[in-house]
Amino acid sequence: MIESYFQESIDLNKRILDDGSIIDKIRVAASWIKKCFEQGNKLLIAGNGGSAADAQHLSAEFVGRYKNERRAYPAIALTTDTSILTAWSNDYGFDSVFSRQIEALGKTGDIFIGISTSGNSKNIIQGVKKCKELGISAICLLGKNGGELKDLADLAIIVPSSNTPRIQEVHTIIIHSICEEFDNNVH
Repeated sequence: MIESYFQESIDLNKRILDDGSIIDKIRVAASWIKKCFEQGNKLLIAGNGGSAADAQHLSAEFVGRYKNERRAYPAIALTTDTSILTAWSNDYGFDSVFSRQIEALGKTGDIFIGISTSGNSKNIIQGVKKCKELGISAICLLGKNGGELKDLADLAIIVPSSNTPRIQEVHTIIIHSICEEFDNNVH
């Protein structure tokens, strides 16, 4: 059984490498993020469950460091303020918890990174819609067929799998690839 998990992961990663389009989109994402930071703007990042952990992971790579010693860059995981998450969700519903934070914290020139293995997370969808209103670019890390978010995002990076754990594994590779590309192009 365990061997089959590794083989499935290898096969998925090979398919992504052979296709090349995801690699191209990772380079685009890294260049957008570089430009965002150069212009004094920030990243806002969100996801649910394991994708919330990915949002925190990506934020930590920019605020802390990935590999290279460098200055800190402003990246906020919208999944970490439990008072906002619970108060807003209790009073108004979970679907608008990220759009409300984007409204409060975002400005034109920022980038929102929404992470959804299904591509149909309602709170990420509403977050991307709020970005459109505010002039904030939306990059989405998705899975399956990209769901509703594939057509809403300014840049949709879709992992071609229906297996949530494999999608999450590739999202981690994508996050590290974005950071690697960023670090190699920032001086």
